[in-house]
Amino acid sequence: MAYHTGDPKQTGSGAEVAGDNLDSVIRQGHYASKQIFSKARIISWSHRRRFQIGMQLGRQFAGQRVLDYGCGDGTFLAMLLASGAAPAMAVGSELQRSTVEECNSRLGTPSLRFVLVDDLEDAGTFDGIFCMEVLEHVVEPDAILERLERRLAPNGKLLISVPVEIGLPLLFKQTVRRVAGWFHIGDYPGIHPYKPAEIIAGVLAGSRQHIQRPIDSNEWGLTFPDHKGFNWRAFRGILEQRFEIDRILGSPIAWLPPQFGSQVWFVLRRKSAGN
Repeated sequence: MAYHTGDPKQTGSGAEVAGDNLDSVIRQGHYASKQIFSKARIISWSHRRRFQIGMQLGRQFAGQRVLDYGCGDGTFLAMLLASGAAPAMAVGSELQRSTVEECNSRLGTPSLRFVLVDDLEDAGTFDGIFCMEVLEHVVEPDAILERLERRLAPNGKLLISVPVEIGLPLLFKQTVRRVAGWFHIGDYPGIHPYKPAEIIAGVLAGSRQHIQRPIDSNEWGLTFPDHKGFNWRAFRGILEQRFEIDRILGSPIAWLPPQFGSQVWFVLRRKSAGN
């Protein structure tokens, strides 16, 4: 599947990318290569649909300022800027300087730049802030939600996607991960395994955290959980303490309830005075 979004332009350092060239540029991204271009069709389709829903939600910010917090390899912002409803300015933020430098080299343009998370205080406010598949990997999400709230314009929207790791989708996703692991596709061999009792607790989970989540650390000393045990219903309760929820959408099929999908989108805005 190609993302044809306009007339092809030059690709390379700091150049605009669109049309047929967009595929070749985003294929170079670390996450894009194993997600939307995954060799496993079900994995590729699921992630493409998540990006497509994000693009549909992003159309409302045409001509405005957009931030992608935890932008990874910059794929989403590159696609959004190449669309027919591009923001006037887009900023992607990441933790590691090497990631920021690579994104700026491959995708940076006058209307698209990448910065360190710690430099966001100098970036102003944004009409739309996206945070896709990030907060499930955060031990204490409140600090990040507070940071995002500060960067949100008064009438801005915060759009968060997280995985569905409870209910019946857990059984399906664990099966896909196991098969993908056998064929060495993606990062799935490294996910923490579930015990039978944990699977049962996950399928029957409600709005409270149902199992203890394992915590790992990486080469930079950062601690994080993987997908195991993430409970989007419990996470919704955290969001409701700080934001008004405008919409909740399921993914990959937006018209199905989130409990039947692989990801869930939250469309949020600041709480009104007195709430």
